[in-house]
Formats: sequence, C-alpha cells, structure tokens
Amino acid sequence: MSSSLPVRRRTAARLLVAVVVLGLFAPAATQAIAPGDTGTPGTVGLEAGTIASEANGSTVVAIQGFHFQGQGSQKKPARLVSVAPNGSTEWVYDGDNQNARWFYDVDPLPNGNLLVVGTNADGTTVAELDPETREPVWTERLDMHDTHDVDMLPNGNLVIANMRNWNEEEQISDDRVVVYNRTTDEIVWEWMFRKHYPNSTDGGFDEDWTHVNDVDRIAEGQYLVSPRNFDQAIVINRSTKEIDYRLGSDGNHEILDEQHNPDWLVSEDGDPTVLVADSENDRVVEYERDDGEWTKTWQVGVSLGGEGAETSKLNWPRDADRLPNGNTLITDSLNHRVIEVTPRGEIVWEYYATWGPYEAERVAHGDGSNGPTMADQGVTGSYRVHGSAGLIEGTGDSLTFAAGVQNTFAGTPIAGPATAFADTWAGVTPWIRPVWMGSWAFAGAVAGLLVLFGWGVAETVASRRAIRRGMRRAADEVRTR
Repeated sequence: MSSSLPVRRRTAARLLVAVVVLGLFAPAATQAIAPGDTGTPGTVGLEAGTIASEANGSTVVAIQGFHFQGQGSQKKPARLVSVAPNGSTEWVYDGDNQNARWFYDVDPLPNGNLLVVGTNADGTTVAELDPETREPVWTERLDMHDTHDVDMLPNGNLVIANMRNWNEEEQISDDRVVVYNRTTDEIVWEWMFRKHYPNSTDGGFDEDWTHVNDVDRIAEGQYLVSPRNFDQAIVINRSTKEIDYRLGSDGNHEILDEQHNPDWLVSEDGDPTVLVADSENDRVVEYERDDGEWTKTWQVGVSLGGEGAETSKLNWPRDADRLPNGNTLITDSLNHRVIEVTPRGEIVWEYYATWGPYEAERVAHGDGSNGPTMADQGVTGSYRVHGSAGLIEGTGDSLTFAAGVQNTFAGTPIAGPATAFADTWAGVTPWIRPVWMGSWAFAGAVAGLLVLFGWGVAETVASRRAIRRGMRRAADEVRTR
C-alpha cells in the first residue's frame, strides 16, 4: 500500500495540472471555435460608437492596416474611410487602389480633394484623391521607404518627412526633411538630421534612427517636425536651417515619449502652443511656451487613479486635432477608434475603425488643428476619457488584462513592478494576439503554456533517474555494436 502512495499522488497531481491547463485554455478555445462578439478588434469592423452630437461634416480616417496574427496571419487591409456626421460609413477606399499596403497621412486640400500617403515594398505613393469619384487626380511615386507624411505647400511643391533613409555604404542615417518639386522632379531643399544632432542620439545610428513621422508648414519658412525616436517636436527655419523651437529631449519621457503628429497653435496672447499625440505615454497633451519655457497646460487620456481609472485610457494615440468648437479629434490607434472629446474628456463622437487608424481629419475644417488653445478656453489640468460605447475591450467599462493587473495591485508594495509588467504586456500583445481572441483569453492561453512548460520540467526532474538509465543503456548498445 505504501509503495503505491507516491504513484497515486503523482497521478492526482497530473490530473490537477491537466484540469488547470484545460481551464486556462478553455476561453481561447471557445473563441477560436466561435469568435462571436468578444469585444476584440476581430469582431468589430467599421461602425459608430457613442454619437452624443453629430459631427460638423464628414470625417476621413486613414487606416494603416496592421499585420496582426490570427485569421490566417494575413495583413489587414489599409483603407481610407469617410464617416458621416452620424457615424455611418459613407465610403471605403481600399489601399490596393493606390498600390498601398499601408496608409498614413491624409490631408484635406483647399480644392476639396484629399492628399493621401501610402507605402509598399517599392517605396511611397502620394496621390491627390477626388473623394466624390474615389479616383486619383494624380499619383506620384517616391523612391523613399515607409514615408508617413507628405504635405502640399502653397506653390504645389511637396514637403516630405523622409525616414529610414539608411546609407548602406557609409553605415549612417540620411534621415531628412525635403521639399520636392513635382514639375521638375527634383529636390529643391533638404535638411539632414545628422547635421543638427549628435550621432549618439537615441543610442546611435540605425536604419530607423529618427523615425521622423510628421512635417507641417506652420508659417512662411517654418516647418514643425516630429522625429519620433528623439522624443521631441522641433520647428525648423527653412532659411537658416536652425532649430527655432524645441519641445522635449531625447529620452525625457515625462515630456514626450515617441510622439506623433504634433500641431502648432497660437494663443490669443500670442503664445506658441503644441498639441501632440504623446503615443507611448497613452495621452494627448498640450504645451504652451511663455517666457522661453514650455509648460504643460492640459492632457487627456491619462489614468488618474481611483475607480474606472484603467477603463479610461487612450492606447497609443497617433493624431490629435483641435476643432473650431474647442473639442479635440483623437485617433486612438490601438483602441481602433477615432473620438471627439470635450476639453474635459467626454466623448461626444466615436467611430471604430480597425485595423490601426493612423490619422483622422474633419474635412470641413481643413488640415490639422483649427481651433482655440485650452488656455484660451480657460481649461487646464488632466482628464480621463469617458463616455465610450465600449465596443472594443478596454474602451468602455470593460477591463483589459493589463488594466486588470494594474487595478488589482494598485496601492500594494508591488504596484510598481505590476504596472511595468502591464505596460509591457499592453505594448507587445496587440502585435501577436490573434484578432479573434480577447485579452483575458490570451492571458489564459499564455499562462496555460507556462504551466505546461513547468509541468514538463517537473516531469523531467522527477524522471531524471529513469532518463539517465535509458541514456546509459543506449550508450552501452552503441559501444557494443
């Protein structure tokens, strides 16, 4: 009887582990068989969320089309989508029409057309698109890799943020901002980052040194530029090639952390103001310059602690435009939506746009920001985003796994490590999680794999003597042959 007791215990332990593993995998298996409405991007396409008040005209959204895993691991479609004031979809323009695997910048032009930037393995395509016919007026191919932003200047030239311009022969980065004349097919002005920054910036040269993702003409002879990897927004003087203004510094993530699409505003008092999607900080933030210093005056999308804190965050926003009514139009990329929020964070208009919206424009108001600063509206401070329809997990009252971890351990001695883990999890898993699987089911599947691995290690240790005997017998057989 006593000799069989360890065997029974091992059998019971194995059965217990098997039950735990099955329980951890069950939600993922259920969603794989019948995805249903799980609150994941795979079950939400193009549809309205909260519409508390209709928009002033159409909103055009450029959808990048991430390559998420799942559903055959096919790349998701790059699309331009026009959204009606009531949140209904007016039309969809597929990236294949422009030979684009990715869509990035879209700008309303004064003539009512759209300037659209797309990329593929061969370079960048820029097109002027007629939104009525969805036909290009003209298309230009640029021998530039993964360009995110091209703007049209008043004279018809194009100003281009030329990222990933790696000089293979010299092993240096030639990332730059250029002005291109379409008529003569020549670059008429160039600003090279390595001539104005130490080579050691962001850890030194690599193939994506600056990741310069935005350039805007803000005045005659001045360009607002966003070198994302340098954690700053700068204003370049075209004549002197000097940096007139600089917001942020490399590695100072309290100010900016890998931002996108900064916009330049000027307050009624004449103070320069920058509104920017501070992407890795999961917020939209506004800075005002007074007496030569930048001061943070407003931010939205942040976690402020307390009930509902982790259900009100933005998730990697990449565009923010100030509207004439004082609200802000935000492209909340990894929540796969575009929202219009009041100065105090209430969502009054929401549209879900999978996969990975990059930029949105309220067409009637032209390109970028055309509204008042928060200082001019008498609003300062930090605000949560609230009022979402919650169609995707994490955008309403439902918690994602990462948010659940943060909330569970908030106020405990391990709150810091828990938050660091949750932030890493939230940043990595959208790129590997199957599109039909919710974050909790995915976490369960990962935990199941870890338990299986631990089980395998335990079985190996428990059977080590038998394994050694088997290896010796095998070795003896080899020697006797």
